[in-house]
Amino acid sequence: MRRRWILLLISLVLAQAGCLHHRQSALARAAEYLWSQQSDDGGWHSHTYGLLRSGQSLTGFVLEALLEVPNDLYPLPVEKVDRALAFIRQNMTPDGAVGMKDPSIPDYPNYSTALAVAALCRARRPGWERQIEPMLRYLRAQQFTEQNGWRPKDPAYGAWGMGGEPRTPPNTGHVDLSMTRHVLEALHAAGVPLSDPVFARAQVFVERCQNAGTDDGFFFSTTEFELNKAGHDGKQFRSYGTPTADGILALLALGRTPDDPHVLAAKRWLVGHHRDMSVPGFVGVAYQRWPRGLAFYYAAASAEAFRALHVNPGSRVTEGLEQTQRPDGAWVNAESLVKEDDPLIATPFATRALVAYQPLK
Repeated sequence: MRRRWILLLISLVLAQAGCLHHRQSALARAAEYLWSQQSDDGGWHSHTYGLLRSGQSLTGFVLEALLEVPNDLYPLPVEKVDRALAFIRQNMTPDGAVGMKDPSIPDYPNYSTALAVAALCRARRPGWERQIEPMLRYLRAQQFTEQNGWRPKDPAYGAWGMGGEPRTPPNTGHVDLSMTRHVLEALHAAGVPLSDPVFARAQVFVERCQNAGTDDGFFFSTTEFELNKAGHDGKQFRSYGTPTADGILALLALGRTPDDPHVLAAKRWLVGHHRDMSVPGFVGVAYQRWPRGLAFYYAAASAEAFRALHVNPGSRVTEGLEQTQRPDGAWVNAESLVKEDDPLIATPFATRALVAYQPLK
């Protein structure tokens, strides 16, 4: 009997080691693919979507994912990193925006700028603190607050939109939790003190996106109803997986701890509904494409949330990623709903997910 238990234990250890090996191999191949797609100018440029061809939003997005890959799995090519950082600096406008080189075709400037800040903070090249200063000023100027005529009672108060010319009432434009989360994470990475009013104002919007007191998950936007992809039940917008993971990460970037009541409530929703890469929270035939359409974003955001909360959600996401990786090391989502059919979108998300599922050291 004792020998049987020992053999079973050895089998489990070998199985775990095998899973870890596959995960590491998948990460190395993903990094190899992404670095192979870097252009001579140092940026990454979409061949799928014209809007992303400028490389302004993609470069910070791809670079930050690559900077997270453990060096023992794929040694960081320093020269290529420096070229990517130079591309970001060259594409920053005098007021600190990235994504506005051509004002007539903005490339998600708040996303682009936030991701650029995060990448510069992670790379920590000489002078990075000075380089991000104008970017931080730009992001501050974009927040929906009194500086632009918004009041705490306004649904968009404290959030960030697409960027560009600052919005004034009543025209919010596109406002959502994902952009707000990424800006908050950039400010946090840059070392902005949690006592700074920028965080208290953002908290108003983040908490408005939580279905507190009901199921405690999150929805996507307080201003544009059609952006809430899971719809509503006649009383409130339905909670679903991607904004709930975003909501948890936004709360943590605001300085909340894992045992904060809002974080714990959202954690219960995410843990209770999570299964695999399919986004939970969608009900009915009308929404049947969305669980897979957002699969790679969800894989990354949920993995990062679970890691931050020290939750082990199982291996179904990593298994799904390992099974769907292409021979060239990339991933592509067959559902072309949110640009995940572009390998330069899906692959960095998959990379971030696999990094987040690496064993804690």
